[in-house]
Amino acid sequence: MSKDLLSLLNLRDDPRFVSVPPGTRPGVTTVNGKSVIVSENPATGEALGAVTLDSAQDLEREIAASVETFKTWREVPAPQRGLLVRALGDEFRKFKEPLGELVSLEMGKIRAEGLGEVQETIDIADYAVGLSRQLPGQVFPSERPGHRMFEQWLPLGPIGIITAFNFPNAVWGWNAMLGAVCGDVCIWKPSLLTPLITLATHRIAERVAARMNHPGVFRLLIGTDDQVGERLVNDRRVPLISATGSCRMGRRVGSVVAQRLGRALLELGGNNALIVHEDADLNLAIPAIVFGAVGTAGQRCTTTRRLIVHEKVLPAVLDKLVAGYKQVSGRIGDPLKDGTLIGPLINEQAVAGFLHAIEAAKREGGEVLAGGGRVEGAKGHFVQPTIIRAPGNNELAIAREETFAPILYVFSYKTIDQAIAMQNGVDQGLSSAVFTESLRVSERFLSTAGAGSDCGIANVNVGTSGAEIGGAFGGEKDTGGGRESGSDSWKAYMRRQTCTVNYAGRFELAQGIRFE
Repeated sequence: MSKDLLSLLNLRDDPRFVSVPPGTRPGVTTVNGKSVIVSENPATGEALGAVTLDSAQDLEREIAASVETFKTWREVPAPQRGLLVRALGDEFRKFKEPLGELVSLEMGKIRAEGLGEVQETIDIADYAVGLSRQLPGQVFPSERPGHRMFEQWLPLGPIGIITAFNFPNAVWGWNAMLGAVCGDVCIWKPSLLTPLITLATHRIAERVAARMNHPGVFRLLIGTDDQVGERLVNDRRVPLISATGSCRMGRRVGSVVAQRLGRALLELGGNNALIVHEDADLNLAIPAIVFGAVGTAGQRCTTTRRLIVHEKVLPAVLDKLVAGYKQVSGRIGDPLKDGTLIGPLINEQAVAGFLHAIEAAKREGGEVLAGGGRVEGAKGHFVQPTIIRAPGNNELAIAREETFAPILYVFSYKTIDQAIAMQNGVDQGLSSAVFTESLRVSERFLSTAGAGSDCGIANVNVGTSGAEIGGAFGGEKDTGGGRESGSDSWKAYMRRQTCTVNYAGRFELAQGIRFE
């Protein structure tokens, strides 16, 4: 690689960064007496560097300091808090290219997607700046003469932000930009699979906050679950835990936070389906399917994992998909290289999960139409984008599980109600889509009575992947029910207060109650 991204982002100067010798295995280890997490380049299997791990004592210190920072940060007027977020967005613009390329280097998504991820953080910063001039509460008519009733939204406190490896910059941005303008202190616990982009992102946020005379608004804890994760979600001083990750992780976080009567904002798995109706424009549908299924090597929570195709157009769809997969399979490789469309999976564990799912599908009668294995001769964790046709009975148990890899399971249907039932017939409910030229079919899919898609995201002639920040992002059922980013998602980071003011000068009760 021609650029030293770690130097461009000043990571080598950070006291938490540790250089490691070639051949160091990824994961938690000890270097010079320090407990560190070693980061790996998934395209080559080579160690990129290491970051020192925080301990339980570090967690206690950071939470205690966050409580004190919150006492002053909440007093800063929201438009002034917006100025900090605006400055932070501007700083991310300056470092968009090296940050985006570091995402590609450490996580494995192609360069365009890495840059796009940082752009999401820039976009949500812009959105949050506008929001800082609003944070509106409603005014209600009081039944008592001479009384005024209204609601207001107040800062919540230090909030915990737990993020996954697949969006190591943007998901923090979704939470931290909104949390900051809402008056909260943001404590970030990232995935241990992407510590370098985490550290680079945090250094920028920390530097801008200090320059704006608000140090400590953004805090970082890179640690194991036993030292940091469990203690963070258990701590009553952290009223909100926003957690992105697997359904298994979400169940643990949700139950622990619920036991202490805290708040949990959960963004979990998404076993997403796309329906192709008999009248669909295939020139529109096929590119959306291919990108949705193989983008980020199938490691997005919005990845298209199940394809439900009307039986009349199934042969044509399969022919076009197989041809399309042959094209993209020739462009697997270094995610930072121009022309690459598919990068590696994050690690060997992900590759093992990919191979396990394919073998399970075969045992159930699934037919592999494209892909089906590793990329031979590749150094890193590269796999072939795979299409698996379900057997004639349309039953494929493995398709009910979310495998974080580029596997697309294909099913057929006769009626749109059958297709919607198949789409909804999994535990997760994040993103969904239908391709059709029929008004009746699209309206059935978007049924306002709730008889259509049961997902948090439902698209017509748009794929399952590629959400914009203006709309609320999140899903139902095992996806957790949380909402981040746009719409009124900011309310999760604040507490609501209903207020009544009596200016009548006399005592009066509601509901006509007299107490004299």
